[in-house]
Amino acid sequence: MDKPVLFAYQIYLIVLFSIIHSAQGLGKIIFAVNAGGDSHVDIYGIKYQKDPLEGKTGIASDYGRQYLNIGRVPEPDAILYQTERYHHSNFGYDIPVGEDGDYVLVLKFVRFISTVFDVTLNGVHTIVSYLDIFEKVGKAVAHDEYIPFRVTKGKILVNDEESELVGKKIRVEFIKGNQDNPKVNAIYVMKGLLEDVPKLPPLAGSEGDEDDVEEKPIEKDEPSSVPQPSGTSSTSPKKKREQPKIINPYSDETSTLLPIFVAIAAFVPFLFCLCKL
Repeated sequence: MDKPVLFAYQIYLIVLFSIIHSAQGLGKIIFAVNAGGDSHVDIYGIKYQKDPLEGKTGIASDYGRQYLNIGRVPEPDAILYQTERYHHSNFGYDIPVGEDGDYVLVLKFVRFISTVFDVTLNGVHTIVSYLDIFEKVGKAVAHDEYIPFRVTKGKILVNDEESELVGKKIRVEFIKGNQDNPKVNAIYVMKGLLEDVPKLPPLAGSEGDEDDVEEKPIEKDEPSSVPQPSGTSSTSPKKKREQPKIINPYSDETSTLLPIFVAIAAFVPFLFCLCKL
């Protein structure tokens, strides 16, 4: 891709990300770490701290810095995917959770070779199973995992399972595979709902199926109202696809469509630049 085209595309991504952010509320960030790297504030205002495991557990790597452009990510936030922490055995992060409520754990990954591993929450719940980032999105392309969970009365509810919350902390752990080392590029936990979390854009040339967020049920006594088709695959056997929202016919259509109009307006200059080249 020519440099002018690439630059125009990066500007368009930044504008589009800003529009999406302005159209949605961002919940309270209670934990954010740039694994293997320094502190960073992303385009949404999320403040990632320097990796607290530095010099304690695992190995920090900045191998990704040789890739100046990470797919699906605006250039200012590429740093979150250019550094990572990996280990030759299991490793994890302890995350303080002091209040009852809904939360979303976001795990950020990018891979340059195929690596397969699992991720667990609180030592009990397998929240990501047999994750092969390279197979999912390819080389040097970002992939995020979104895991909703709920804390209530000293218990954690996730994947239609529950476990005890000990010391007002949860632990996310990356489990070594048979041959591969586990890794992660960045992590954050937001107090809020899945719909409040900024999502990566769809893969280029796809219909966005790869990045359909699969919401995991958190209520044990709440059956799915829509049957799932057989043969649907996911990273976790208990995941269920989030059902499309029902639009309120009495809502203000102007406020609903405004972000779309702005996005179209932002796209026109980008299209003009392509035509001029």
